Amino acid sequence: MAIVDIRLFPDPVLRQKAKRVRNIDGSIQSLINNMIETMRAYSGVGLAASQIGVPLRVTVIEIPREEVITLINPEIVKRKGERIVEEGCLSIPGYKGEIKRSQTIKLRGQDRHGKEIRLKAEELLAQVLEHEIDHLNGILYIDHLESPDKLVKLPETEGGEGL
Repeated sequence: MAIVDIRLFPDPVLRQKAKRVRNIDGSIQSLINNMIETMRAYSGVGLAASQIGVPLRVTVIEIPREEVITLINPEIVKRKGERIVEEGCLSIPGYKGEIKRSQTIKLRGQDRHGKEIRLKAEELLAQVLEHEIDHLNGILYIDHLESPDKLVKLPETEGGEGL
């Protein structure tokens, strides 16, 4: 396993729509392992493959005190409700902003072994899932800001915490 550099905005890979994974082989398993190690090293709760320069539909999520969720080819199939959340991003360190996210979501995808999974998520997990799936579609949280002046620079001590 290896810690990989996080791509920072405005790196063009962050705006690419990621390609579907057709074959879950050893290279995908290595990618997942590197993503988990990188996410932890950068103190993130989620990481999309495009954030490390690999435009494939793979994401990993680790909510505090929960097991790692690995999703391959995730797709949100239903959204319900709306709430205002504060978000940051490992690819846009030092900033945060308030945006709208769903109250609950339902999604489907595959786990790291190719088994189909369906998830229903709410609150922080729903927010992180939406954030990471946005990455896979070339969308950044700053695209959801009401206006650019809603982006807030964090004090230096808060660093680059993010999703």
